[in-house]
Amino acid sequence: MTVFIDGSAGTTGLRIHERLAGRKGLTLATLPESERKNAESRRRALNCCDIAILCLPDGAAVEAVGMIENPAVRVIDASTAHRTAPGWAYGFPELSPDFRQSIARSGRVASPGCHAGGFIALVYPLVEAGVLPKTALLTCHSITGYSGGGKDMISQYESCPRPESLGAPRQYGLAQVHKHLPEMTAIPGLAHAPVFCPIVADFYSGMVVTVPLHKSQLSRGADLAAIKEIYRAKYAGPLVRYAETLSEDGFIPANALSGTDVMQVTAQGGGERILLISRFDNLGKGASGAAVQCLNIMLGEDETTGLIQ
Repeated sequence: MTVFIDGSAGTTGLRIHERLAGRKGLTLATLPESERKNAESRRRALNCCDIAILCLPDGAAVEAVGMIENPAVRVIDASTAHRTAPGWAYGFPELSPDFRQSIARSGRVASPGCHAGGFIALVYPLVEAGVLPKTALLTCHSITGYSGGGKDMISQYESCPRPESLGAPRQYGLAQVHKHLPEMTAIPGLAHAPVFCPIVADFYSGMVVTVPLHKSQLSRGADLAAIKEIYRAKYAGPLVRYAETLSEDGFIPANALSGTDVMQVTAQGGGERILLISRFDNLGKGASGAAVQCLNIMLGEDETTGLIQ
């Protein structure tokens, strides 16, 4: 089984390569540095592999898919380009058996975004259970390590000297047109995109995604206990797990799962106000780990193979 990682020099591609290197039964096809951006070399590699994993900007991912003429080649796209595209399976198998089966059978799988995956993990089960209306007006706060910005942002944060402003959390996406919003809306089936407040902070990797709710937004008399029970039933592992609490003396460190490929999901609060919270590594379950998990399912292997729990 030959796997070609198109974009293997990027942050996500490098970690996927680490997860797959030396694995029995897999051959990693690579291009020399001099041919990495050569269109014809990429075309040959894309058509001579069994599975292509795209770790590219959106435009380049669309271009890569267009280069594939061999109908036997299956694709996992880690970019934003195909996450809501017709004919593409969404790569979050824990959401339902249908999602898992679609990944296993599909020739085209879109790996989730980091912020988006954390939001969808929290919201999808509640919409599915009918306790959160599709018309709900939601807000999402998400704090991430700077590795989510790729090589340029990593270089910026790790430069010396560096601007003093990088030592403080920085909110972005201020125009509310973030590229994750389409999947955050479409996958749970929401009628309205959430108000989205992403924040990058001065740590390498890890993230916490929070969706605040007021009890009045819930249907069927649902409350915090009902939400916890939904999460407990939905997320029993091995990679996405319900946690009764993530609190450490009243705080939730966003980098606690850095270097792993798992996600924790919980609900906190009480009375009228509820916090839905997910924690994971933006480079793990938020990127490379999710892609490798999809690869494992497509190959019919244990979905945790090569992943760090």
